[in-house]
Amino acid sequence: MSHPNDQPNAARRWDIAFSVPFMHRLRMTDDCFGKDWPVLSQLFETGDGEYGAHQPARVQVWLDQGIALTNPSLVGRIESLFAVSSDNIELTDPVQVIPGGEEIKNDPIWIERVLERINHSNLDRRSYILAIGGGALLDAVGFAAALAHRGIRLVRVPTTTLAQADSGVGVKNAVNWFNKKNWKGTFAVPWGVVNDQEMLRLLPDREFRCGFSEAVKVSLLKSPSAFEFLHRNASLIAQRNMNVATEAIRLSVLMHLDHITRGGDPFEMLQARPLDFGHWSAHKLEALTQYRIRHGEAVSIGVAVDVVYSSLVHGLPDSVVQATLQTLSNMGLPVYDPALTEQTIFDGLEEFRQHLGGELTLTMITEIGRPIEVHAIDHVAMRKAIQIVGRHHSALSDASATSPTSNSTRVVRI
Repeated sequence: MSHPNDQPNAARRWDIAFSVPFMHRLRMTDDCFGKDWPVLSQLFETGDGEYGAHQPARVQVWLDQGIALTNPSLVGRIESLFAVSSDNIELTDPVQVIPGGEEIKNDPIWIERVLERINHSNLDRRSYILAIGGGALLDAVGFAAALAHRGIRLVRVPTTTLAQADSGVGVKNAVNWFNKKNWKGTFAVPWGVVNDQEMLRLLPDREFRCGFSEAVKVSLLKSPSAFEFLHRNASLIAQRNMNVATEAIRLSVLMHLDHITRGGDPFEMLQARPLDFGHWSAHKLEALTQYRIRHGEAVSIGVAVDVVYSSLVHGLPDSVVQATLQTLSNMGLPVYDPALTEQTIFDGLEEFRQHLGGELTLTMITEIGRPIEVHAIDHVAMRKAIQIVGRHHSALSDASATSPTSNSTRVVRI
């Protein structure tokens, strides 16, 4: 490197590229608060000299209230497991139970509560926060963990198919602000993620189905074979065949993890966000419906619309459109909502651009596994795409009314 005084009349400037290694730890278990507890507990390690000899790792646990209500023995089971592991792990507080869903992301009081508890228990950068819940709770608690001391080690146990298939391994944490989805947030690589099958057992059917929209999304972007698996087994997934559902989640989470760790842009420094295919309208739909629509349902609708748009404008074969609409519908996921007809749906494009900055950049597809970047949307064509998914929705409704027990899917040609 040259010394700045080598050129006394030149402006002084240094541009130095550097990289920092991260480790992403994903585990898949059958029952992490039962027979597979060692898999989870081994994530709470203390390095040599971190706390002196033989000092246990310090862990604070935050649990989604919905999980605590449907699984009332879970709190006691978690605390008992920590008690028998006390030589290596210290539970700093009783298990903390807080709301999940959009409530925790919309009300700043919950972030303050998490931060206050972190401070009260004197957690530091080598302590751990164990967050157990759906994607919203993981987002919010992860946001607080990233703020405290500029980052406390976060271990996530996602309890929904949506979080297990997608956001659980993500490096983003956020809460909603100014009535905008994920406006306030951070990037932080989780210390560990445990996808546990037992956590899915008590999910309501609606919540169970929601996660597979993200699996469809990422397979359209990356893998014809994964998409074919989902297309072929969509009805079995809706029926909660766990062998099929677990494989669908595995395929999805590994594709998401590969993109994050090997895609070259984990912190979204570039203009494109390919994993947000279908999300520009999905985020807006959630806000327009006051979160009546779940995130996974909104993504299903957004993917349906953008697949049709990709066909109208970018040459995606009609066979892929029909297969996508059929797959989502057979999974029991929506492809349309009346809120799509509101003019303000297009505000989602500008909010999407503002969230990242720079030029509007959306991902569309020309074939399964062949995404492209676009910088403008033809509003007329997008309106037509919305009308087409609306007709598909109407055709399904008519077919269901005529033959409620039929599993067949009527398709609407473009």
